[in-house]
Amino acid sequence: MVDILPLSAEYEAYLRDESRSSGTADSISFPRDEEEIRSVLQTLRTAAPRGGVPAPVTVQGARTGLAAGAVPAGGHVMNLARANRYLGLRQDDAGAYYLRVQPGVILSELRRHLANKTLPVDGWDAESLAALDKLYAGPEQFFPTDPTEASACLGGMAACNASGARSYRYGPMRGHVSALRVVLADGDVIAVRRGECRAEGRHLALTTESGRTLELDLPTYTMPCTKNASGYFIEDDMDAIDLFIGSDGTLGIISELEIILTAVSAVAWGVSCFFADEQDALDFTVAARPELPRAAAFEYFDAKALDILRVQRKNSTAFASLPELDAAWACCVYVELEADDEATALDDLALLGKLLRGHGGSDRATWVARTDTDRETQRFFRHAVPESVNMLIDERRKTDPAITKLGSDMSVPNERLHEVMDLYRTTLAEAGLDSAAWGHIGNNHLHVNVLPRNAQDYAAGKELFVRWARAVTDMGGAVSAEHGVGKLKRDFLTVMYGPEHIAQMAALKLQLDPYCQLGRGNLFDPNVCEGGA
Repeated sequence: MVDILPLSAEYEAYLRDESRSSGTADSISFPRDEEEIRSVLQTLRTAAPRGGVPAPVTVQGARTGLAAGAVPAGGHVMNLARANRYLGLRQDDAGAYYLRVQPGVILSELRRHLANKTLPVDGWDAESLAALDKLYAGPEQFFPTDPTEASACLGGMAACNASGARSYRYGPMRGHVSALRVVLADGDVIAVRRGECRAEGRHLALTTESGRTLELDLPTYTMPCTKNASGYFIEDDMDAIDLFIGSDGTLGIISELEIILTAVSAVAWGVSCFFADEQDALDFTVAARPELPRAAAFEYFDAKALDILRVQRKNSTAFASLPELDAAWACCVYVELEADDEATALDDLALLGKLLRGHGGSDRATWVARTDTDRETQRFFRHAVPESVNMLIDERRKTDPAITKLGSDMSVPNERLHEVMDLYRTTLAEAGLDSAAWGHIGNNHLHVNVLPRNAQDYAAGKELFVRWARAVTDMGGAVSAEHGVGKLKRDFLTVMYGPEHIAQMAALKLQLDPYCQLGRGNLFDPNVCEGGA
């Protein structure tokens, strides 16, 4: 039996996530499996006043999100970090491997177990153990989704359709999830497997394990043709599983996932290309993308990001191992090349060098990482940027505690990359704001971070983000490309889809969650749900 505990000072950390936002809650629980999740929901319903509304429930895992999706808006916190078992493995007729896990499994631990062949097998059946023997005897497998924060839980990654650097080649979380078990707010369960249940147009019928049939009317909006984690995934004749992936914990509680593993490429090289001019970097990216079909990632770091690293390397021993950055380098495009053999990788590297030289770069201003040690150095370089920016903002908050970093998460179609960069640069300069930009330039998806120096900067930055949301929407883009919407971006979602479609999203939620219990405040204002049962 799982305990429902008062939200005392002992659990204050569970009122916050990496967005630096904080919420409120009355109680907290730590279920370890599906039955305990259902038990908590039933207890909360029983505790509600006669004819009253059960307490809101905010589901969270490792709390690594940047959109405040795991920050509670009153009621109950359900933390699934202890639901972290590996449940089984199967191999299909084509040789692909499918791993069943609970939602609290940590990405970094999954990576370590796969690399070291140490997957925990407690309770596995004979079929799973036989598949494991084949897995270990064959080529190394990995899970491609790679958000910057590797301490993320797989359930949370599915809830916001997380992606990361390698999503340029492998896509976001959605394509690597083959089955889900989802507990609804009333404790009933839906089991969905990719390919087994599809909508008819914009109508979806789901059958729960208790035998109920839910007839769902889906919203009528059209999603943008770009990297997108903005609201519910909706399209004609869609697969039912995709409704829950990226739903920000608002439709049900993921109690189990089956994820698809992928064979590790034989060769993986990282190439950091430095430029003296941002336009050259953009032109190089546009030219290189179609010429390098095996590239796994195109990442970007602007002049301010590099300057922050220069300061960190000089002033902090923790960053002393960072390579020295030439003062002439104003920006960097990191390209990760994958190939089945070294000869192919060498051909791609030669082509990359030719493209680089044709767009203002040079071989001398390039780092190539072919060994594990060199790749680890480049990985540290890439991850040091957001970490250093967070440290900078924490220092500024000592002067003005009200400010936080403002990080964008917007994407646009390929043909709009130069246009959106011009938008960012022009409007930041007009507003006189300090900023640093980095991220997934291969997907036209940059995290432009406003770095407020005071409350006035913070207010101006928030106004600028609203302006960007409108402009990006007009370009056919998405207001959230990988972090989800949570609570911090719900106003942007209204800009993107309009009030009518937000109301349709809320109506869909009420069909699955009549009391608007789950993820209260995520995606849309709770008042939009008023009028439910």
